[in-house]
Amino acid sequence: MKKLITLVIVFICFSPLLSSSQDYYRDLESLSIKVANEIGKSVVSIKATVKQKVIRRFYYNSPRGGIEEEFFRRFFEDFFGEIPQEFGRVSVGSGVIIDREGYILTNAHVVSDADEVKVVLYDGRELKATVKGIDPRTDLAVIKINAKDITVAKLGDSDKLRIGQFVFALGNPFGISTNYANAQPTVTFGVISALHRFLPGAGGRDSLDDLIQTDAAINPGNSGGPLVNLDGEVIGINIAIITRSGGYEGIGFAIPINKAKLVLGKLVKGEKVLYGWLGVNIQDLSQDLRNYFGIKEQEGVIVVRVFKNSPAEKAGLKEGDLILSFDNKKVTDTRELIKLVSITEVGKTVPLKIIRDGKEQNLEIKIGARPDDLSSIETVERTFFRGMEVEDLTSFWRNKFNIKGEEGVVIVNIEKDSSAEKAGLSVGDVITIIGNRRVKNKEDFERTISNIQGDCLVKTNRGFFVLKEE
Repeated sequence: MKKLITLVIVFICFSPLLSSSQDYYRDLESLSIKVANEIGKSVVSIKATVKQKVIRRFYYNSPRGGIEEEFFRRFFEDFFGEIPQEFGRVSVGSGVIIDREGYILTNAHVVSDADEVKVVLYDGRELKATVKGIDPRTDLAVIKINAKDITVAKLGDSDKLRIGQFVFALGNPFGISTNYANAQPTVTFGVISALHRFLPGAGGRDSLDDLIQTDAAINPGNSGGPLVNLDGEVIGINIAIITRSGGYEGIGFAIPINKAKLVLGKLVKGEKVLYGWLGVNIQDLSQDLRNYFGIKEQEGVIVVRVFKNSPAEKAGLKEGDLILSFDNKKVTDTRELIKLVSITEVGKTVPLKIIRDGKEQNLEIKIGARPDDLSSIETVERTFFRGMEVEDLTSFWRNKFNIKGEEGVVIVNIEKDSSAEKAGLSVGDVITIIGNRRVKNKEDFERTISNIQGDCLVKTNRGFFVLKEE
């Protein structure tokens, strides 16, 4: 009897909690259904066709072989030759309608190089689409359809996102939403797993930074579809997954919608998206480098290379300079500086705070436009002599090779089988004298080697070496 009374009391005490819990989940379920239905009407399936030409050859094999086979082989070659045939390779993806004029936001890799793009709407209508603009750097594109009675998605604010926040991923996984009788997008549910994720470039694609990570199921075909919050607002564009199986494994990525907003205007107009560019190669600071420069916090990057005729060279930046701030914003690492520069308007002049030779300096730099092909750009002229490359003894090189108190130029590269290698010189050696002339910097070095003929004597911090004429 006492046990029965106890159970009744427990039930009476906890029934309000159970009831409120059930109500909460019913409310969440109702909200999820509402959001899925509303945003789903703005999501489209995309079919992009790339036409490929294939050469078809005719062959003849005779069971008798010999002369008969050779005769018919030549007959088929002369009569038919090589016949080009055209085939269409179709790829599928997703998109979201962002304007009543019929503009659709999707991924660049979904529609780039396509000869024909078709869109299947929520209600099953199939329409031809025109590619308006593509930005390979962000992997975003805008296409346009001419249609009435379309639903436009509301764009949210991705800067307000928090890890653990509920999200929906919508799209056309594996192309299953292109069935005209049932063209509604697939809806999956999850949370934001992480923010500001980085994916290195692969397959000719640029590296992708500042991505949203989610465990909402994303599969091939979801690319270009929206990532949506509980308010039914688009807060990201699905772009990639990490997988060993080729399908969903719980790690998907989306481009923050605020990043897309920065390029939307250009894409809609079909204009090229320009990104700011300094013209340097940079490196994060290790703990040893921070100790050397006397920097306690995580800040600053080292300039490793300066490109020729770049904004950096014109502003006076040098290899070994430490960049502390850009446009009055603290630089914490290479990714932060690249992000700050890329979103800066081309042509704008901004302040730059650096450390050079242990002293803070302020420079002004006019931002240039990032070239399409960085591999063709030359770095600032490098000084070579008989197979060795030298640089001024900046703080960077002193720290790298642990050079203290020496004055001269440091060897930073030695070519294989060169006179310098055969003489026994090494990377990190400091050259102080060539012939009978003292060398204090690269300018002295270049002036001295311009007059040298035949073998010459070189003094370094490790002693004397004979550099033979090549």
